Amino acid sequence: MTMEMKDSGSVVLTAYHPHSPARIPGMEQSFVQDVPPSHSPTSRKSLSRCRRINRMLSNDSVPPAFSRSNSQASVDSTSMEDFWCEVESIKESREDGSEEAMLLEFKPADEGELEAEWLQDVGLSTLISGAEEEDGQALLSTLTRTQAAAVQKRYNTYTQTLRKKNKHTVRDVRDIFGTSDSSPTFETVPVSPVSSNGIQLPGQKPVWKSVSSKSCLDCGTDKGSPSITEELSYDVSFSESITVLPKTQEWPKNQRFKKEDLALPKFIVRKSRFGLTEVGDLSPEDMKKIRYLSLIELTAFYDALGVELKRSRLERVRGRENGLFGVPLTVLLENDQKKVPGIKVPLIFQKLLLKLEETGLETEGILRVPGSASRVKNLHQELEAKFYEDTFDWDQVRNNDAAGLLKMFIRELPSPLFTVEYLPAFITLVEKISKIKLQLQALHLLIMLMPEANRDTAKAFLQFLKKVVANEGKNKMNLWNVSMIVAPNLFIYKGKRANQQEMQAAATTAHIVRLLIRYQDILWTVPSFLISQVRKMNEAAMNNSKRQLMFDKGVRKLLRRKTMERERPERPEGAVTFPPYLQSDIPEGVIRVYAPLHSKVSMAIQLNSQTKAKDILARFHCENSRGSSQNVRGQIQSLHEIGGNIGQHCLDPDAFMLDVYRANPQAEWVIKPKAS
Repeated sequence: MTMEMKDSGSVVLTAYHPHSPARIPGMEQSFVQDVPPSHSPTSRKSLSRCRRINRMLSNDSVPPAFSRSNSQASVDSTSMEDFWCEVESIKESREDGSEEAMLLEFKPADEGELEAEWLQDVGLSTLISGAEEEDGQALLSTLTRTQAAAVQKRYNTYTQTLRKKNKHTVRDVRDIFGTSDSSPTFETVPVSPVSSNGIQLPGQKPVWKSVSSKSCLDCGTDKGSPSITEELSYDVSFSESITVLPKTQEWPKNQRFKKEDLALPKFIVRKSRFGLTEVGDLSPEDMKKIRYLSLIELTAFYDALGVELKRSRLERVRGRENGLFGVPLTVLLENDQKKVPGIKVPLIFQKLLLKLEETGLETEGILRVPGSASRVKNLHQELEAKFYEDTFDWDQVRNNDAAGLLKMFIRELPSPLFTVEYLPAFITLVEKISKIKLQLQALHLLIMLMPEANRDTAKAFLQFLKKVVANEGKNKMNLWNVSMIVAPNLFIYKGKRANQQEMQAAATTAHIVRLLIRYQDILWTVPSFLISQVRKMNEAAMNNSKRQLMFDKGVRKLLRRKTMERERPERPEGAVTFPPYLQSDIPEGVIRVYAPLHSKVSMAIQLNSQTKAKDILARFHCENSRGSSQNVRGQIQSLHEIGGNIGQHCLDPDAFMLDVYRANPQAEWVIKPKAS
C-alpha cells in the first residue's frame, strides 16, 4: 500500500523506503568498515531484495550532479545491509497479518500554533491565557539568560502571529513582566556556575573528588580506551556553555560516521560533593518541573548552536484498552499495577527481556536473525490469551522468536517508545554537528522530556541491549550491529512508507541508538543545573505562598473588625507556621534523621565536612542490627531529603551531608527503601 505523506516541514521516520533510483543530496554519510560476512543474515527470505535496496543507495544510482568527491564517501552497499533487511522483515510481518496496520497522521500547523503548544508544554500557559499563575511566575524567575531569550523569542512569535490574524488583542510582554525597555526581556538568574546540589552557595567553588571507579560516572568503550577522555559538567546549563558559535563549514553536512566502538569518545561525569541524581531519585512533582525546564533548555541549546528546533505534531492514535500488544504503556501499567503495585515497566515487556537474558544473550545473531513468522504469530495470539492467567509456557519459546516478540511489542505501541515530537530536530543536529559531546547533550535533554512510562521502559530495554553487546564474543553482535537492527524498530511507525528524506536518515537513526546504548548511564542522570532551577522554583513558590498567607490574614482581620466579631490573638505580622519537626531547637550542623522501619526510629547526628550519606546509613545499620526485622535488614535503604526546596530526593551515598544540609536547611531527613 502506498500513501502520500504531506510535508509538515520536518523529517519524520515512518516506515519502509519505496524503490527509487534517485539519489538524494546528503546521503554521503559513510562508515569505515563493511559488516563482516559472518554477520550477514543469510537466513533472510528477502536477502536479495535487501541488496537491491543497498545498491540503490550506492554509487551506481548516483546521478552525475550528486557524484561524491574523494573526501565524501557514500553509504556503501553492505554497511547498512542489516538495517534494510530488518526493514524488509518488518514489512513482511505486516503483510502476512501478524501485525495490525495503524496509521499515524502528522497534522500540519502554522508557526503561531506551534509556539502556543510550546509555551503550554513548558508550563507557561499563563502567557497565553493571561492568568496570573504562581507556577509560571516561579518558573520564569529561575531562567538563565539563554533560556529567557528562548522563551521571549517563542512568545514574541506567538503574539505577532495572533496580531496578524487579528484574533484578539495580545498583551505585550512588557505589560506582563513590568519592563519598560524597548527591547523587552525576561528577568534571568545569574549564569555563574552553580554547585551540583542544585543551588548556589555564596563564594563557594565547585569541589571535585579525585577520580576513581566510585567517584565518577564512566561511560566509554569496554575494549580499550580512545586517546582522549572528555569530562562532562552538569554545573552550568548546556546552552550557557556555548560561548562561540562555530562557522557552518566547521560542521560539514556530509560527515562520516565511524562504526568502530573506539570511534566514540569516553566521557566521565565526576561526582561533586552533592553526588549524582538519577531520574528515579526525584519525586514525580519535581520531575514534571524538570521536563518543563528541559524543553526550555533544549530550545535555548538549539538557538545557541544556530540550529532550527523542528517539531512534529503527531495526531494521537487511540490504542487498545486491554491485551498486551498495541496497548498504550500507561494503560498496560495501570492494569499491571493492580497485580504488582508500584511496577514501572509492563510485565509482558519484563518477561520478554528476562527470557532473553536467561537463555538468549549468547545466541549467535540474536535480534538480527528472525524467528519463524508463523511461530511468532501463534505465540503472539497465545500470549494475549494466556499471559495474565499465568498459563503460558515460556519453555516453548525459542530465543529468536522471543526477540521477534520483543521487537513486535515495541513496534505495536500506539505511540512510539521514544516520542517523536523532537526526533527530526535531533536528526538535524546530528547531521549538522559532528561533535559527539554536543549530540549527547541534546539527547540528554530529550531523555528528560520523555513521559515517565516511556522513559522507564526505554531504560529497561537499553540495559538489555547493553548486555547483548557485552556478549559480542559469542553472539557476534557488536554495538553497531545491534544499533542497525534496533533503529528501524524504534523509529519506523505503522502503516506508512518512508520517503527519500527519511531513507537518508537511516544511518543517523542507527547512530542515535548507538549513543543511547553506549551512554545510557549518563543519559538517565539528571543534570544538576536543572535540579538547581527546580529548587529555586520551589523556593519562589514557597515565598509566594507566604505572601499570600500574609495577605489572607490581613483580609480576614479587616473583615473581623468590620463585623465586630470577637478576635482571636494574632501572631506577629509575617509569622509563618512551620511543621513540628522544624520548631525544635536543633543546633547548627545537627540533623535529626528518621528511620520509621527501624527499631530506633530517630537519631540526632552532628555533621562535619566529611560526613557522607552512606556514613549515616552505616550508623543506623549498626545501631539497629539486632532490633530491626529480617525484612528491613534485607532491604537496600537510602537516605532521603524531603521538603524544604525539594519535593523528595533520594541522596547519592557519596553525597557530603553538610553541603546538602546548607543547601536545604528546612528539609526532613528520612531513611527508607529506594523506589525501584
